[in-house]
Amino acid sequence: MPRRATPFLPDQYYHFYNRGNNRQAVFFERENYLYFLRGLKKYLHEYVEILVYCLMPTHYHILGKVRQTKTSEVFKTSEVSAVSLAQAEISEVLKTSSEISAVSLAQTKTSEVLKTSEVSAVSLAMQKFGISYTKAINKRFERVGALFQGQFQAKPIQHYNHLLNLCVYIHANPVKDGLVLLPEDWEFSNYLEWMNLREGTLVNREFIEENFGTPEAYKKLVTEYIETPNQTSEVFKTSEVFKTSEV
Repeated sequence: MPRRATPFLPDQYYHFYNRGNNRQAVFFERENYLYFLRGLKKYLHEYVEILVYCLMPTHYHILGKVRQTKTSEVFKTSEVSAVSLAQAEISEVLKTSSEISAVSLAQTKTSEVLKTSEVSAVSLAMQKFGISYTKAINKRFERVGALFQGQFQAKPIQHYNHLLNLCVYIHANPVKDGLVLLPEDWEFSNYLEWMNLREGTLVNREFIEENFGTPEAYKKLVTEYIETPNQTSEVFKTSEVFKTSEV
């Protein structure tokens, strides 16, 4: 699988998403949704603070903020030991270069390895998560082959308005897709936690207060978006979200 071009930077917000292969379902029964959420906590929550999520029958949306990860923790999650790789490259450099240039180049190589490891921690966690879920579904329903449409997608959030709008978009998804009449009727998002209607762990109430004020104020924004026909903002275009050129 090729490396993801998008770096995962600490304290940066990202929109993670993917959908079923051939736009088919990825969740078939209630337990599938719950299993996915348990996997989210197991694999990703250590590296990404989950702010908003919504699991739909054919796809999922997750808005998260990459945590500050200790280098030692990153090394533990890498498929290839960054330390061993750095030592090997430095050793090779010392064999073929002068002492001064070798030290300089070796330092550069070490820096590159560290950056690669930081990037791969989140990516590797998501890959493990996706493989684990696919294996479980394939076993449960006696199916074979890919479940998702390629590698997961992750878009960095570049603007503050984009961040706020994306929260609303994700939570309104089940209503916009005609699955329920109200966002609080959809069990498989954390809108209920945002509204203080359910006690869950995948929520940051400080984020809600700092950016939206109160649950009531946020509910008003979501309701206004749901009741606004023909929303044209690119933030809300599902067709724009599900581009696969970066797979």
